[in-house]
Amino acid sequence: KYYPPDFDPAKIPKLKLPKDRQYVVRLMAPFNMRCKTCGEYIYKGKKFNARKETVQNEVYLGLPIFRFYIKCTRCLAEITFKTDPENTDYTMEHGATRNFQAEKLLEEEEKRMQKEREEEELNNPMKVLENRTKDSKLEMEVLENLQELKELNQRQANVDFEAMLKQYKEYEEEQKHKEQE
Repeated sequence: KYYPPDFDPAKIPKLKLPKDRQYVVRLMAPFNMRCKTCGEYIYKGKKFNARKETVQNEVYLGLPIFRFYIKCTRCLAEITFKTDPENTDYTMEHGATRNFQAEKLLEEEEKRMQKEREEEELNNPMKVLENRTKDSKLEMEVLENLQELKELNQRQANVDFEAMLKQYKEYEEEQKHKEQE
């Protein structure tokens, strides 16, 4: 490219783009969903050309939250979802329903049980002691079961090394005898 000697890059006008500008990006569906208008199933990993925008006035610990607009593959209805950095996931906004996920429900139930246990332990010192004894008892049972399994495996996998060595020596002698012949 030719730049004339009197060229000044500072005189080039800057583009004034709006903050809520939408970009076209290629993405995969982050979860299984079902379109509300036609009932089409959209599976996790299906690729879409989506419009992406930064959600205004929403941040989580300084991280911006993005909204994505995709179209249903059958009826072309608009489906929107946005990022959820708090739970390292995505939240469905409208246009579709998120399909049932047993793993997510189990994790939430586990977190809730852990929270209840911690709250109970804060108020009641005897509960702390009871939970510790239960945990140690459970750990001892697990260790005993593991020891039993190890003993069982040792009994079943009893290897006679002397017989193996004897068999190998016989094989070597046989090979030497064949070579000599």
